[in-house]
Amino acid sequence: MTGRPLRLVAALLLAVLVAGCGEADPGPRAWHGGRIFLATGNTTGVYYQLGGGYADLISRHLPGYEARAEPTGASVENINRLGSGDMEIAFSLADTAADAVTGRGAFDGRPQPVRALARVYRNYTHLIVRADAGIDTFTELRGKRISTGSPRSGTDIIAGRLLAAAGIDPDRDIQRANLSLPETVQRMRAGTLDAMFFSGGLPTPGIKDLLSGAPEAFRLLPLADLLEPLTARHGSVYTTATLPKEVYGTPAVTPTITVANVILVGADMPDQLAYDLTRVLFTYQSELIPVHPEAANFTREGAAGTDPIPLHPGAARYYRGR
Repeated sequence: MTGRPLRLVAALLLAVLVAGCGEADPGPRAWHGGRIFLATGNTTGVYYQLGGGYADLISRHLPGYEARAEPTGASVENINRLGSGDMEIAFSLADTAADAVTGRGAFDGRPQPVRALARVYRNYTHLIVRADAGIDTFTELRGKRISTGSPRSGTDIIAGRLLAAAGIDPDRDIQRANLSLPETVQRMRAGTLDAMFFSGGLPTPGIKDLLSGAPEAFRLLPLADLLEPLTARHGSVYTTATLPKEVYGTPAVTPTITVANVILVGADMPDQLAYDLTRVLFTYQSELIPVHPEAANFTREGAAGTDPIPLHPGAARYYRGR
């Protein structure tokens, strides 16, 4: 037995020993032995950076709990691990979380018992092409070698939906590779990929490294024209925005598709813990901004707008100010 199960057993044995020694009752025991694991994403993405910062806030400001951020394949994996009890908190794209709640898409026929603590910053969809790949329009992706992100990640889902919205079968009409962001960047530099998708906050460190390292070799393609067919199929969870040219040093702004991020927990989390986790997020939000600037791009007033993903009752109580 290794890893987390061993730690939980050790915590339970300690509780038994304390009780056996006749010590006074220390009060309510911390949920899951006081260990909180956060499912984040690729190590060069925003989820991992913010997740690490949030874990630090929890460990410092929530007595009885120690938190740790874990790298993952992002949204779908995060929700599956949350549902299995392997993680206590998960970052996810709102479209993937909505599928989980309703039992659609990657969760077809398997609704997941997840609840939201907060709606946070927006993810911007990046479509980056090699300048020498002969791709000037979205339809010219047909037949090309393209990474659509880690398997069953939020990026993988939105990439597939965008391709389908443009009449391109993501499994037949392109040479699809399901790669993590670090692997994708490596292969883009090596010339073994023609294009890549990534959905992330601004700036995404791995994307910034790629574009700043060889600004003439790669370019961003616009995506905003695909909003209408995308929303016709999948609802109003998607919106448009522009990638500012200052973020990656590009020649011009890039119109693209965005989707909100949510912080999720299991429906079985105690109400008081969900309340406290939400309180810590907003009370110490200013301490997250140096970790990544996207931490400044959400507010307590807007965070409760997680529909169709239900708020956890503890989080809802926090937003009501009780």
